[in-house]
Amino acid sequence: MDWDDAYANAAHIAGAEAYPPRWAEEAAAYREETGAEIDLPYGEGLRHRFDVMRPKGIAKGLFVFVHGGYWLRFDKSSWSHFARAAVAQGWAVVMPSYDLAPSVRISEITKQIGQAVCRAAEVFEGPIILSGHSAGGHLVARMICEGVLPVNVAHRITRVVPISPVSDLRPLMKTAMNADLKLDAAECGSESPVFGTPHAHVDVTVWVGAEERPVFLDQARWLAEAWGCDLFVAGGKHHFDVIDALADPESDFARMVLG
Repeated sequence: MDWDDAYANAAHIAGAEAYPPRWAEEAAAYREETGAEIDLPYGEGLRHRFDVMRPKGIAKGLFVFVHGGYWLRFDKSSWSHFARAAVAQGWAVVMPSYDLAPSVRISEITKQIGQAVCRAAEVFEGPIILSGHSAGGHLVARMICEGVLPVNVAHRITRVVPISPVSDLRPLMKTAMNADLKLDAAECGSESPVFGTPHAHVDVTVWVGAEERPVFLDQARWLAEAWGCDLFVAGGKHHFDVIDALADPESDFARMVLG
């Protein structure tokens, strides 16, 4: 099996090269439209910052979205418009950046997202919903594994929606990107959500596009089976447009997750 091709998303999506610049443009426009608060610190590093998009009136609670990019690329600035559905439903939205491999390992990124969630929880009261895409799906799944977050924060998390998550890291050791990820068997064991125990009180729905690469359909199914949670397969969606639902207040995501 060609593991590099198996985990290559852009190569199998028509017009893939147009997505990142479009995301960045739409995100910038949404930040301006909503008067987003940008670059609020959650840690000491240059990338340890998050942006906040607030609803009108008192927020229902906190929605945290963690971006993907195989822990290797992107930052918070490309995704702001994907807060639209949550903000429209009355949630305050936080989107963090984090350090990228190869400067840090995935286990360190997990700690950084935990730090971001804890800092956001200090700012906003009420229940917490977490969602993330691809590598971000992995990271939000890790947040509800026992021992990752402080108990007082973990108990506020009511729902987690990993979108197209990488839930078992072991196959990535067979890819060329592992030269930067530096995964080994020990880290795959400790950082793969499929081997973690989620907090029992959290409602989890794994979300994946029906037109995604077979390995991502596998990864989603593995997590749903390991955790005994719901799996939602979005018809006609691939790895890049499966997150469009987060920008649509009338979407299934808004109705099922945020309502």
